[in-house]
Amino acid sequence: WFILQYMSGFGNEHVSEDPRCPGALPEGQNNPQVCPYGLYAEQLSGSAFTCPRPTNKRSWLYRILPSVCHKPFEPLEEGHLTHNWDEVEPDPNQLRWKPFEIPKAPQNKLDFVSGLHTLCGAGEPRGRNGIAVHIFACNTSMLDRCLYNSDGDFLIVPQQGKLLITTEFGKMLVEPNEICVIQQGMRFSVEVFGETRGYILEVFGAHFELPDLGPIGANGLANPRDFLVPVAWYEDRQVPGGYTVISKYQGKLFAAQQDFSPFNVVAWHGNYTPYKYHLEKFMVINSVAFDHADPSIFTVLTAKSTRPGVALADFVIFPPRWGVANNTFRPPYYHRNCMSEFMGLIKGHYEAKEEGFQPGGASLHSMMTPHGPDADCFEKASKAKLEPERVAEGTMAFMFESSLSLAVTKWGLQTSNRLDKSYYKCWEPLKSHFNPKCK
Repeated sequence: WFILQYMSGFGNEHVSEDPRCPGALPEGQNNPQVCPYGLYAEQLSGSAFTCPRPTNKRSWLYRILPSVCHKPFEPLEEGHLTHNWDEVEPDPNQLRWKPFEIPKAPQNKLDFVSGLHTLCGAGEPRGRNGIAVHIFACNTSMLDRCLYNSDGDFLIVPQQGKLLITTEFGKMLVEPNEICVIQQGMRFSVEVFGETRGYILEVFGAHFELPDLGPIGANGLANPRDFLVPVAWYEDRQVPGGYTVISKYQGKLFAAQQDFSPFNVVAWHGNYTPYKYHLEKFMVINSVAFDHADPSIFTVLTAKSTRPGVALADFVIFPPRWGVANNTFRPPYYHRNCMSEFMGLIKGHYEAKEEGFQPGGASLHSMMTPHGPDADCFEKASKAKLEPERVAEGTMAFMFESSLSLAVTKWGLQTSNRLDKSYYKCWEPLKSHFNPKCK
């Protein structure tokens, strides 16, 4: 009977109940002595109780059985998931990865959890300050098991294959060119429909929010109304063979067994929810005279650090847009940055690296490591006739940018066998055009 439906708005106070049980939400209070339909009330807190109201996050869930009904957690094999940033020596080089391989199902069945591979990161969840970048590559759906992240939030960027994500708050279908955020503590299960791949930005210590707009004004970039939140949906399902609840806790995986589905929330209300967003809805702002505005104008979501104006992590996109700047080298400029820049490609060709940077691959330009257009791009752009032109048509590249200095894992540098060791050669053909007699 279920049809995918959503409510709109970023960070809104939402109210939702499964239409099979009208009136399931208690009226006038959160925790009545007896809840409608004999449900249990359970609060999920995404912030400290005493946070200021603008940053206070919590939701009340009304469920058939509370989450506490499970056997003790036991360690679970992590595979290639790690927060050990000292596996290999630091590498300051420009790094680029060929598209990450998706295992073939008959030989190696992997679901979303077993298909997680940590590529790089910094900080650690116990101190509540850090990030990690993961690749997921899977070919089968999660069956009678779910995951929740005790360490932080997952920002999920599918690149190939769609994800049907069941959460305690309802269901979301997330396709390439969409993103979703599953916030800390929310249980979810991922159904896939074939070979599936994508990227994850994990932040511990902060939640994602919309960036401040400053002089841009009240509107622009990602508009709050375009974020979608699932509606309540429950299943009252017994699982005699055992349902596995997986917790990612202090960088490790643990599994607990229970005999019922955790997606038994009949109604809920609050402002702490999963959500999704379609990248085509981003209102692009760009230079209309000369030079470049900084790429911060392409920020979709930010996770702030304790320093004003400095992000723990930004999620930035480079969508289709018009290039009209006069007397300007239009591709991205050569750059050394006090931030770390991890880039991925959902589809198409990135303008500054049209050949080696491929969908499903990635690059990392570490703190103060120089980077910029390859030689072909520089020569073409330096001689191009400057007319209005569409940039990045049919393309969607993105960047996870962080103020932390990211360490690459052993899987990223060695085990994955996807590192492009010839990346540096794309700049070797750059030649000097200097002529002291010609201004």
